[in-house]
Amino acid sequence: MGTKYSVLIFLIAVLTHLAVLPIFAFSQTPFYQGKTIKVVVAATPGGTGDFRVRALVPFLRKHIPGNPAIHIEFMDGSGGRRAANHMYGAVRPDGLTLGALSGGIVALSIFGETGVMYNIDRFIYLGSSESVSHQIIYTRKELGLGNLEKLRAAPGIRIGAQSVGHVAYVAGRLFAYFLGLKDPKFIAGYTAPEVDIALLRGELDARSNNPTSVVRRNPDWVEKGLMDFHAILEAPKGVKYPRFAHLPEIESFAKSEKETKLLSMWRAFRLIGSPYVVPPGTPKDRVEILQEALRRAWKDPDFHKEYKKLVDDEADPLMPEELEKAIRETPRDAEVIDLLKKLSGPGPLPAR
Repeated sequence: MGTKYSVLIFLIAVLTHLAVLPIFAFSQTPFYQGKTIKVVVAATPGGTGDFRVRALVPFLRKHIPGNPAIHIEFMDGSGGRRAANHMYGAVRPDGLTLGALSGGIVALSIFGETGVMYNIDRFIYLGSSESVSHQIIYTRKELGLGNLEKLRAAPGIRIGAQSVGHVAYVAGRLFAYFLGLKDPKFIAGYTAPEVDIALLRGELDARSNNPTSVVRRNPDWVEKGLMDFHAILEAPKGVKYPRFAHLPEIESFAKSEKETKLLSMWRAFRLIGSPYVVPPGTPKDRVEILQEALRRAWKDPDFHKEYKKLVDDEADPLMPEELEKAIRETPRDAEVIDLLKKLSGPGPLPAR
C-alpha cells in the first residue's frame, strides 16, 4: 500500500510540475522577434527599384514570425556589383541582412567582368518580385528624330546611363546596335534621376529606361509627347507593355541567328528580375523562414495592391525555387557571351 501511495504522490507531483512549467518550455521565441533586418538595395532612392522594395517590406515583416523591424539601405553603383560584392563578402551570414540586387549581376558574373567578387552560383536566393523587365529607348522631342530613318541618320547621338554594365547602359547599347545608329556616344556616371535632368538640359540626347519608370516619374513625356519613343526590348518576348505596345520590338531588327540568340540570352538575364539574396553560409532554418515569408508575401492580395499603387505596374513574382532554377539554367554559350560582353562594355560597338 505504501508503494502504491508513493507512486501516486510521484505522478501527482510530475503532473503538477508540467502544469506550471512556463510556456517557453514548450514553444520557442521566434528568432526574428525583437530584431532588425537590413535590406541592401542596389538602387537609388526614388527609382523603380526603391519602390519595388518599399512595396514588399510591410508584407515581409508581416509574414516573418516575430515581425522584425526592417531597415532599407541604398547601395547603388558599378552596375549592381557594389551591392552584390557587399552581400557576398562583407555581410555576416546570420539572416539579418538581405540583398535586393540588380538582375545585371548575373550577366556581369557570367561575363567575368572586372570588379566581380561574388559567385552567382553560391548566393542563396529568396525570390524576386518581378520577372518582366522591358526597356525602351527615347530621344528629346526638340531633336526632331520622330522616326527610325531620322534617328539612324543623326550622327553622334549621346545616350546616357548610370554606369558601364548597368541594365539601362547595356540596353541602350543593344538598341544602338540593332537599330543601326551612326557613331553613338555612351555617357555613363549618372544616377537614374540625373539622366532625366541631363536630358532636359540638353546634355544628353537619348536614354534607355524601364517603361514603368517613365510612366511613373515623367508621365508628361508620354501623355504630352515631350519625348520620341522608338523601340522596345521585351522580356519575356511577347509580353506587351500597354502604353508602348505600338513600338517595334528589338528582335525585328536582328540580322542573324547569332543576334537572335544574343537577345534570348539577354532576356534570360532580365527574367531573373531583381533577386533577393542572403550570403552563402546563412543557417538553413533562417533561410527557410525568409523564403516562406516571401512566398506568403507574394501571395498576399494586399501586397499586389500596394505594389500596383507604388510601382504603377503588376507584380509577377519568381518564387525561390523558380529563381534558383533560372540562375542555374541561364544560357552560357561562349560565342554569344563574347558578343554580349562587347555590347555591355565601354568599347566601341562591334561591327555587324
